[in-house]
Amino acid sequence: MRTPIIAALLALPFTTMPALAADAPHPDVKVISETALPDYPGKEVLMLTVEFPPGGADPVHRHDAHGFIYVLEGSIVMAVKGGKEVTLMPGQSFYEGPNDIHTVGRNASKDKPAKFVVFLLKDQGKPPVIPVP
Repeated sequence: MRTPIIAALLALPFTTMPALAADAPHPDVKVISETALPDYPGKEVLMLTVEFPPGGADPVHRHDAHGFIYVLEGSIVMAVKGGKEVTLMPGQSFYEGPNDIHTVGRNASKDKPAKFVVFLLKDQGKPPVIPVP
């Protein structure tokens, strides 16, 4: 069951977050599941799908969580502050730590969509996405 804070944050369009370069189309984010972890009190796993339209990107942000990204379709470019950009294809994954700032997240294609799954291991009640100015 989705908590009120998660539902409210995910209902906000990414347009409420910092501006994207060159008016890139915004991603479509959907909750797959939100599961408390009884063996780890206060922790939960939030699973999301993210779909980037052609040329789509997301703004600079962080998660305050362990984030695992797995590409399903298309190709995406990812990077965290201090790291190199990597282009990921279907079947490849990317990791973000709780202190990482996600500086690059975009569709590598201008004419094909891209889709990936995100697993966030996070504290219950904390927002899944934190804007970084």
